[in-house]
Amino acid sequence: MALTQVDGGLLSPTNGQFYGFKSRIINGAMVIDQRNAGASATLTNGGYSLDRWKTTFTQTSKYTVQQNAGSVTPPTGYSNYLGVTSSSAYSVLAGDFFFISQLIEGFNTSDLGWGTAGASSVTLSFWVRSSLTGTFGGVLQNSAENYTYPFSFTINAANTWEQKTVTVTGPTAGTWVGGTNGVGMAVRFSLGAGSTYSGTAGSWSGSTYYSATGATSVVGTNGATFYITGVQLEKGSTATSFDYRPYGTELQLCQRYFLIYKAADWSDVYCRFTNGGMADNTGSCNVAFVLPITMRTVPTLYASAASAFSCYNGSFVNGLTSVAINSGNSSSVNLSFLKAASFTSGAFYQPLANANNTAYFGFSAEL
Repeated sequence: MALTQVDGGLLSPTNGQFYGFKSRIINGAMVIDQRNAGASATLTNGGYSLDRWKTTFTQTSKYTVQQNAGSVTPPTGYSNYLGVTSSSAYSVLAGDFFFISQLIEGFNTSDLGWGTAGASSVTLSFWVRSSLTGTFGGVLQNSAENYTYPFSFTINAANTWEQKTVTVTGPTAGTWVGGTNGVGMAVRFSLGAGSTYSGTAGSWSGSTYYSATGATSVVGTNGATFYITGVQLEKGSTATSFDYRPYGTELQLCQRYFLIYKAADWSDVYCRFTNGGMADNTGSCNVAFVLPITMRTVPTLYASAASAFSCYNGSFVNGLTSVAINSGNSSSVNLSFLKAASFTSGAFYQPLANANNTAYFGFSAEL
């Protein structure tokens, strides 16, 4: 029986469920937090907090990001949100900017035809809550960050969830990444931006902007909060119901960009991370990891210090000096565990947590 296209997804006539990829945003309901499991974490410029949500700033220590920060009740239908809390009362300089963003892969935006005469409009919708009121800003932007659509939205009541909708006419100019694994588009929400990086809301510009002119600065008020969830970006000029996907599906979408193995998940201080591998020589042991999902590109290693691990083949090799990826592709990687004159060449070893339930291996292929 044929399936019918409805609201950007496929509707099965037998079970009435939607399938497909209506929303181009991944983890828009802020459910997945592989790195921090809901804890507040030290932010790095260009680093990630919740899965797929990137933090960018020109000045350090001006805000924190945490899943469900402040422990307020999310809007009806949601269980989680991304919470930003300002750490000081900072007056932004002309060249400053602070924002959270999601970079969307080109494979997931190529059908929009941006940069051509047939460019499709998109609609951004989200739930937001802040201790501040007034006009707030954000942008949609190309991968080179030189073609930008600043948008604004108004928060009318403090500490109240409000749903917002922004419709953006598709750009017929600018340079846009098509069907590749590069950045097809960036969606950014500003937490404060100076005049150099603020532009007029409501139109495309061949400039680098990160907010709309006149937008409220969250980092300008000590203790100010900015909470967001239900973020959806869909093709067309009408906002439709949120694209709920099964948890397992959403997790797999996130794991294309980042995945992690943690000893804490097994509650085992001697957690075995994989079946193991062979020592090539007395200084290193190579172990293959077959990744559970094809990642966007060859990943880089995101892991505890080498001392958090040991290798075991009846006796322990502790005090490892380094762990590194020595080869791999988007589906599997080979890790080298190194410690001079400590392995038996040709012997089989398993990598373990070294009596440490905080040990972890992560693999990152973020945009």
